[in-house]
Amino acid sequence: MRSTAVVTVSLPAELASRADEVAKEESRTRSELLRESLRLYIDTREVRRKAVNRELITLVDLAQERTRRESPARVRSLIREAVQVVRSEKARPQRRRA
Repeated sequence: MRSTAVVTVSLPAELASRADEVAKEESRTRSELLRESLRLYIDTREVRRKAVNRELITLVDLAQERTRRESPARVRSLIREAVQVVRSEKARPQRRRA
């Protein structure tokens, strides 16, 4: 019985090329490099999540400070506008690299 699973992954050509360069520089196989990368991603996930949460708390505190003198209706309006901007930016089709 195998203790490993074979996984096929599609990567952008540029990323695959960069991964191959790093693997060669470090005398590793592509599989070793990707295994370590995935382990690192999983192991640091909680730390990254907490960092994002701290940043969000900071942003909320800053927003509350800046809108303290505004009416609740005005604050809701500003939030709706900001959400629309972000959603419209995400909805734009991304250009594919050649």
